[in-house]
Amino acid sequence: MPELLLQILITLVKIVALTFMVVLPLVPISVYFERRFCAIIQDRVGPNRTGIPLTLLGFKKDFHLFGLVQPMADGLKLFLKEDFTPAHVRKAFYWLAPALTVAPALITVCVVPFGSPISIFGHTEKLVIADIDIGPLFVYGITLAGWSSNSKFPFIGGVRSTAQMISYEISLGLSIIPVLLYFGELNLGKIVQMQAENGWLLLPFWKNGHFALPDLQTALFWIPAFIAFLIFTISIFAETNRMPFDLPECETELVGGYHTEYSSMKFALFFMGEYAAMVIGSALIVTLFLGGWSAGFTLDKYIQNLHIGDFHFGGLVHLVIFVTKLVAFILFFILVRWTVPRFRYDQLMKLGWVIFFEAALINVFLAALILAAPQLTGLILGIGAVLLIVVTAAVIWVAKVSEEHPKPLRA
Repeated sequence: MPELLLQILITLVKIVALTFMVVLPLVPISVYFERRFCAIIQDRVGPNRTGIPLTLLGFKKDFHLFGLVQPMADGLKLFLKEDFTPAHVRKAFYWLAPALTVAPALITVCVVPFGSPISIFGHTEKLVIADIDIGPLFVYGITLAGWSSNSKFPFIGGVRSTAQMISYEISLGLSIIPVLLYFGELNLGKIVQMQAENGWLLLPFWKNGHFALPDLQTALFWIPAFIAFLIFTISIFAETNRMPFDLPECETELVGGYHTEYSSMKFALFFMGEYAAMVIGSALIVTLFLGGWSAGFTLDKYIQNLHIGDFHFGGLVHLVIFVTKLVAFILFFILVRWTVPRFRYDQLMKLGWVIFFEAALINVFLAALILAAPQLTGLILGIGAVLLIVVTAAVIWVAKVSEEHPKPLRA
């Protein structure tokens, strides 16, 4: 019984530490990064004027702190705004939708390994809340928000989200099948450990703590791994509803889309859900393709042995490495948002159904053929390669034939 209580206490500490002290603080930090980054890209002044106006109290200078007061001001503003609920909405679903947007991102945090195990007083604990065999899980409340608002523009945004979700969710799921086939695991912690020992999936240049060129099979598998990385990353952009795939809320067509009728903290939950999804999406990309907490380059075996007495703190160093990779990918998300223009809706549908779905499906067969090659005879391997080429050519032909060409205008 004492051991059970201790395990419950440790789990609660990990939930508070990893969710409320690592992930959630990254949300306002991401907002700050976004404003400063876009200011640099657009060559304009960022939020470095926001601060506490101490000059009104007789001081010589205001307190700016590089604009870091801005995220606190945003939170205070949204918290204190009037929480208005329109009379025409479906109230139960209207209130439920914001929670369904934030909850999946926070639930997904449970299975992401943030670092290698740490040990203190002979007790070893993994830096993951729930070390279970589970794949990435995505659920959305945007459709419910658009429908429950009982208003035109939010409803259109919700319908768009439904069609958008179906179009890229299939390719999103198919894109990680080659990764799972390669590692033979659904446990994200074990996947990261394998990458720490044998090279990251996209950088397989060491094995068992020593630099080594990849064998032929590993080198060939880099092709489907890179294709999976591209499809998964671009699908995550659509999953987070960020430019260039922010069609359910694009202000040029739908005012604000699915959250038009929301205000105060309910709107803040949608806002927080978008950035939390961006953080978790980046965490999944880093975990599956870029080694997770692994420093790489054969450094992990030295980091894991760092200790002061009985306290082995290498896992905390790995936590810093993981967060560094995470922040780098968040900056990449921000860079894409402010440099790539918004897709048209038909372009997004075509990208999801005509390109990504077929590419992800063919990529699964390519990965399976490469992994099974050592166990296949030359004849069967040749037949499989020919069939793969024929199917790929047929899919490309069908996609080109089905493409509509604009009719020439008559004089």
